Amino acid sequence: MTESIVENITKPRRGRPPKQARDSQDTRAELIRSGLEQLTENGFASSGIDQILKKVGVPKGSFYYYFASKEAFGQAVIENYATYFAYKLDKCLLNEAYSALERIGLFVESAMDGMERYQFKRGCLVGNLGQEVDLLPESYRQQLIDIFLDWQQRLTACLEAAKVEGELSPTANCALLAEHFWVGWEGAVSRAKLVKSTQPLQNYLECFIAGLPR
Repeated sequence: MTESIVENITKPRRGRPPKQARDSQDTRAELIRSGLEQLTENGFASSGIDQILKKVGVPKGSFYYYFASKEAFGQAVIENYATYFAYKLDKCLLNEAYSALERIGLFVESAMDGMERYQFKRGCLVGNLGQEVDLLPESYRQQLIDIFLDWQQRLTACLEAAKVEGELSPTANCALLAEHFWVGWEGAVSRAKLVKSTQPLQNYLECFIAGLPR
């Protein structure tokens, strides 16, 4: 049976160097990319190290040469996703060619394009792991919380800009609105993946914007 990432996750091991010389940093990055693909498509509990290693061509015995433990591997995958997503958010939410509220629409459009590109097989890694939190190493909990808070802060800044532009009520609680957006967003992504359609994301955007205090 394929070994789940969940199993034997706490005890670090010493891995042996790969038999064939290969760039350690490149191989480590490939393993993270492979892990990201597995986790976004299958979730944490159902993903196995064997599939990840096989895709990259790394012998199982060499895994601990690149990562101190499976827990550390998961943390690296989550960090990689968070960095990518933060860049994606900034590209949309800081784009001053559009009004502040239009920038939120840009982000949603980008997300819809991404889901269609991967045929609705991939969702939000952080949201997926949040639903499996009781199966995860305890260290992941705070990591996921911190990522959600980072996303909220970025959206809060965008909503504050909407205040300055007169698109939002001066008394609007932007931090609370940003938290509300991300809580609902994860549900919309899950529904879009289920029905294999971007319509839930479009519907969510329209309802969120319509409900903002003006």
